[in-house]
Amino acid sequence: MKKIIVFTLLVMVFLVGCASGEETAVSPETPLLTVGDGQTQNTYTAADLESLAEVEASFNGVAYLGVPLTALLEDAGFAVGNLQAVKAVAADGYSVNYDLAQIQKDDVIVAYAQADGPLTEDDGTFRMVLPDEEGRANVRMLVEIQAVP
Repeated sequence: MKKIIVFTLLVMVFLVGCASGEETAVSPETPLLTVGDGQTQNTYTAADLESLAEVEASFNGVAYLGVPLTALLEDAGFAVGNLQAVKAVAADGYSVNYDLAQIQKDDVIVAYAQADGPLTEDDGTFRMVLPDEEGRANVRMLVEIQAVP
């Protein structure tokens, strides 16, 4: 008897959910926000990054596709040579500060995909890839890049 009641309740919950007519909203792609001195802001989607120079870089045996960080900063209107540092910020608030020597390498990229498909859920929409740096410098779930003049 208990099984029939539980089954009936589950069916009713399912039917009520189906009858609501509401579709599950698909969350929009998380934009990448590039920030300068607090006055200049540029927002990029993965499609925007794909339209910029695409390069491949590897970290921990995974090949990533993305745009060189220096090219992204220049596209956003920042002269890389005039910067003192760059800060990458993750969705959870984790951040890493980079000095110019770290970011001016051609294989330092803001990745939007793996070479063989999309980024993993753990990576988020964007991630920093610095092949010659420790794992903690390769920020996942990247949501903001701050240019520090």
